[in-house]
Amino acid sequence: MSTESRLTPAALLTLALLSGEAVAGKDQVVHPAGSLPTFSGPENLFTGQVDVEITFPDQDKVPYSGAFVTFQPGARTAWHDHPAGQHMIVTKGTAITATREGQVIAFNEGEAVWCPEDVDHWHGATPHTAMTHFVVTGSKEGEAVNWKEKVTDAQYQAAVDAVAPKLPEFKVLSGRYQQLAAGAAFAAEGDLGSLKVAINQALDNGVSINELKESFVHLYPYSGFPRSLNALATLMGEVEARKAAGKKDVAGAEPNDLPEDSLKTGTEVQTELVGRPVAGPLFDFVPVANTFLQKHLFGDVFARGVLNHQDREILTVAILAATSGTDPQLRAHIGMAMNTGLTKAQLEELATLLEHRVSPRTGQLVEAAIQAVTL
Repeated sequence: MSTESRLTPAALLTLALLSGEAVAGKDQVVHPAGSLPTFSGPENLFTGQVDVEITFPDQDKVPYSGAFVTFQPGARTAWHDHPAGQHMIVTKGTAITATREGQVIAFNEGEAVWCPEDVDHWHGATPHTAMTHFVVTGSKEGEAVNWKEKVTDAQYQAAVDAVAPKLPEFKVLSGRYQQLAAGAAFAAEGDLGSLKVAINQALDNGVSINELKESFVHLYPYSGFPRSLNALATLMGEVEARKAAGKKDVAGAEPNDLPEDSLKTGTEVQTELVGRPVAGPLFDFVPVANTFLQKHLFGDVFARGVLNHQDREILTVAILAATSGTDPQLRAHIGMAMNTGLTKAQLEELATLLEHRVSPRTGQLVEAAIQAVTL
């Protein structure tokens, strides 16, 4: 929530004298989040689901406006131009933009593209991952955009083919692990549009419904119930849609009953994964934190079956890499993953997968954690 603090007249006068000038009646203006229009892009101007959040309006003396625009996988604008140009800065995912002259650019989180005035172009997301960019759009004589015809599927695919990086060949990370890890990372980010694509790819490649269910149950101790429940609801919707379309997916094994003594089971699992009994100042300070880890996470969740310990550590590394501020836990689980028998080569290929499938940042975090643990 934005806040505005107003200084006393004396303080304002002091600041004005220090700055050498004072301008009467020139207050800065706050536009609180959600106070400006939010809307979905109309079908005649966009392909796929596109959501626009206006952040600041065009003004008489400052002829430009700003907005966050989110494109679900495969979504894009129609052809258009801007009479005064537009800046585009990606805040999440990877964007693609193409011009009539055949220039195609893919740009990632933190990168910006300037589109000059009167250049016919379109922009949107890649086929498998959602994208958000912040745009600053100029206006000229009251006009900010001239819309034209929609981009065809063939035009979109040609642009994708021109810039889409080819996934490297994975020699030791199985296809099953690739599918599970990508789904877990998107679910941890709350990127449900990309998750839908990942779920369908996983099911198409033979991952069972129950393996995906268990992946998203496994999510909640690390990312919370909201992310887990949203992912499970997304899975349910996709399974129902596929069934209605006549697709026959593998149900897979059912989970085990909960252990009679979750604390005992979980302590054994934790010790096996870490390689020693777990103790330390943090758990001396808050003993119940380790009790919850042992009884619930390593007892109830890890004991459910369907996924083995290696599976769950692949998921955990992907989830933590997609979650900000979890570097210590990510390093710990790199060590646990290796204790289950996963190799450094497998984890390095997991980092490569996440870098290409999810975002450069997630892959880089895993690679940094591997280096920290194995040096």
